[in-house]
Amino acid sequence: MAAGTLVVSLVMSGLTFWAVNSIQQDARLNDTRFGRDLGLLLAANVAPLIAEDKLSEVARFSSRFYQSTSSVRYILYANQEGQIFFGIPFSDQEVRNSLRIERRIQLPPNYSQHTSLPMVRQHLTPNGEITDVFVPIHHENTYLGVLAIGINPNPKMVISSNLTRDVTIAVFIAIWAMVILGAVFNALTITQPIKELLVGVKNITAGDFKQRIDLPLGGELGELILSFNEMAERLERYEEQNIEELTAEKAKLETLVATIADGAVLIDTNLNLILVNATARHIFGWESHHLIGENVLDCLPPELTFQLKESLCKIAGSKLVEDHEVKKTEHFSQEVTPSSGEFCITLTQPYKRSLRILLTQVLDQYREVVKGVAMTVQDITREVELNEAKSQFISNVSHELRTPLFNIKSFIETLFEYGEDLTESQRREFLETANHETDRLSRLVNDVLDLSRLESSKIYHFDAVDLGQLIEQTSRTYQLNAKDKGIELTQEIEPDLVCVWGHYDLLLQVLTNLVGNALKFTKSGGRVTIRAYNLPNQPDSTSGNCLIRIEISDTGIGIDTEDQEAIFDRFFRVENRVHTLEGTGLGLSIVKNIIDKHNTSIHLISEVGIGTTFWFDLAVYPQPEMVLSDRC
Repeated sequence: MAAGTLVVSLVMSGLTFWAVNSIQQDARLNDTRFGRDLGLLLAANVAPLIAEDKLSEVARFSSRFYQSTSSVRYILYANQEGQIFFGIPFSDQEVRNSLRIERRIQLPPNYSQHTSLPMVRQHLTPNGEITDVFVPIHHENTYLGVLAIGINPNPKMVISSNLTRDVTIAVFIAIWAMVILGAVFNALTITQPIKELLVGVKNITAGDFKQRIDLPLGGELGELILSFNEMAERLERYEEQNIEELTAEKAKLETLVATIADGAVLIDTNLNLILVNATARHIFGWESHHLIGENVLDCLPPELTFQLKESLCKIAGSKLVEDHEVKKTEHFSQEVTPSSGEFCITLTQPYKRSLRILLTQVLDQYREVVKGVAMTVQDITREVELNEAKSQFISNVSHELRTPLFNIKSFIETLFEYGEDLTESQRREFLETANHETDRLSRLVNDVLDLSRLESSKIYHFDAVDLGQLIEQTSRTYQLNAKDKGIELTQEIEPDLVCVWGHYDLLLQVLTNLVGNALKFTKSGGRVTIRAYNLPNQPDSTSGNCLIRIEISDTGIGIDTEDQEAIFDRFFRVENRVHTLEGTGLGLSIVKNIIDKHNTSIHLISEVGIGTTFWFDLAVYPQPEMVLSDRC
């Protein structure tokens, strides 16, 4: 609209100024003709007077002529050299008396050669454009000088031209003033609301549903703004509802992920961490680190990163960044991207453990676009250890069973095939050996069954156990065996010991195993001692009751330091390293399991060639009427 107004106003102004200029050109032409004719007439009348040097007559005639019309601005007379000798409205005398300056008319070169032609020009003055007419003065073919006469412009024409110009300028200014006012009005009533609507729509698109437009407008534009505000209000309510639902679902998901036993890690397609639950943080040692947004390959242990990097990049749809790991494009085009993967990895730092890691693609609702990768981390260290222990146990049991079975079968086959050729003493010796191997096999089977029962989830009923009776029964059991080997079996029991909390049969099995081992590994002339005494100022950390310590000491061969850590493992036998005494290798393992059932631990102190002491603590059985002594 502004451009159209500008074009129209320029065209109208141009036409107006062209018309005024045409009128001024016509007026200038008329003034030129009028001045030339007037100059020729005046020159013809004053030429004889100038020739006769009647300047006073020339002055009077010129004055009357000047005063008779308002069209003449000035009249000047100059001689052949261009010196002015008379002029109206000033005379030669006035010119000479004014600072003694002579005034001349600057005529064109060779003007005297063309004196028959009048010369016309125009010049601007503060009062308008003046037409100057220069007419040569001749008398009887003699050039006397030049007459210069100035013609004023037509006053009416000047007023009319100026009025037309002023009106045109005023109209031009008025049009543009109206255009500016219209633009301002348009900006305030139409453009500004539209801009506000545009900004509001952009904010709504960006998710800012609190956007409102407050403009006091009516009509269709006002209805549009009102409808926009209603739409924004509804969208805001929908967003609040959706946010509440999404927040609730997110809280449920985070609670579920946080409470699962396995580690859960969620990463995006750029392998950046999005979600990590507490279990995964504990497994990888991330408790004190803020890792959300970090690249998972920079956070995992080095050995884990090395094994998972390629699979993670393939499942997530990412490309490897290192040049030596980037494969050829043709190979990628032929390869099918896996959607999952499973890895079993053993970590050595900060301690040895085994992990099972499952990688699964996270797809969008249409199951077309990969959104990320879900990593499930399971600590299977215990499972691996149990599998290894089971394999080792089966291997050890098989090995232990093979020897007695082979011996029994060999001697029985010998008796069956060559019994008649053997003497009575030989047959008896073979039968004793078979019987001995059968007893060994029975002990092995019983020990395996005992160990299996202890490691199962069987619940034992614990009650008050009299240590004096327990130790006395153990001593009677091994007293004859000790006497036969020439070993002194003694007991040192503190007087007035109260009952302990435990299981009588299990504790009896513990003492039986420990005393039996002590007698087995102590040479003749040695000593085995069973001690029981109160521990002063050392209450049980679990129940707060007093503790009683039981020790089994011997002066036997002792145990090397390197063997002390493995002494309680199944099928570990020291005799295989120091002598040839036979055993199942399960006794101390059974002892350790029984002691664990009593919520305590068994310890040992040993020195090769000096002897060994096994000891453990038992809690005093709580009795309501019992008053704890000061020693507790």
